[in-house]
Amino acid sequence: MTLPRFPEFKPVELEDRPLVQSFLDRYPCEISEMSFGNMFIWRNYDFPKMTEIHGNLCLRFESPDEPAYFLQPIGGTEIPATIETCLGAAPRLSRIPKSFADRYCAGGFECDCDRDNYDYVYLASDLIELKGKKYDGKRNRIRKFEKSHAYRYLRLEPEHLGDCRRLFEEWFGKKSEVNKMIGAQKDAIQQALTHYEALGLAGGAIEVEGRIAAFSIAEKLNPDTAVIHIEIISPHYDGLSQLMNREFVKNELTAATYINREQDMGVPGLRQAKLSYQPHHLVEKHHIWK
Repeated sequence: MTLPRFPEFKPVELEDRPLVQSFLDRYPCEISEMSFGNMFIWRNYDFPKMTEIHGNLCLRFESPDEPAYFLQPIGGTEIPATIETCLGAAPRLSRIPKSFADRYCAGGFECDCDRDNYDYVYLASDLIELKGKKYDGKRNRIRKFEKSHAYRYLRLEPEHLGDCRRLFEEWFGKKSEVNKMIGAQKDAIQQALTHYEALGLAGGAIEVEGRIAAFSIAEKLNPDTAVIHIEIISPHYDGLSQLMNREFVKNELTAATYINREQDMGVPGLRQAKLSYQPHHLVEKHHIWK
């Protein structure tokens, strides 16, 4: 697959995974958006397109609820000139990690933070061990679940994907609000399940009373971090969410030092839930414009 040169673009497709991954392997990044799986499963909402500018891979997104933007250029040549070119084709760069913004937000570029898109990053060992008083509530809910229910942890294999589809259809069916973002989230999960093997994703599930009641899907983000893209939990079992989070990391993600659980999108309840797991750090993100 040949990467088109600016001003030509091409949509991100499954066949582009080796090419995009080759750039990500050479220039690893810490933001959750900078993984091929994330770009691909959300492509029917964000419409990612890619091009080459000064030898760098540049990705442009056009989601319906915000202005078009580029992610940070992936590469190491003529970055200021590459940013200039990007800003001629979109009003801003977005989801930019602080380290990149600090280096290049000078010489005519403006920059501000994007708190709603900060990623929450945890030590894998903390999520597995749940040690100390700060995790008392998590451990208590897990114990309560384990006393009340027989369960089995499963590594997610192709034969389990049909049951995962059943669970997420039930999960979405109980949502009282239906909007464009909810529809996009549903499509992203369908894409992840449909292309699970081709995307090289890692998954786990918990079976309760013979039925899958929770599943999670993740992928490698950089050499020391895995990113969890999807977590679907049946609302019928108190403590199942905490159990799923612990068992998935313990069984599938032990090669990672850190676990990125993505952003809270400014949703108060989601922010509280992510903070309750005591993140090791947040990945700050910024906008850049002229």
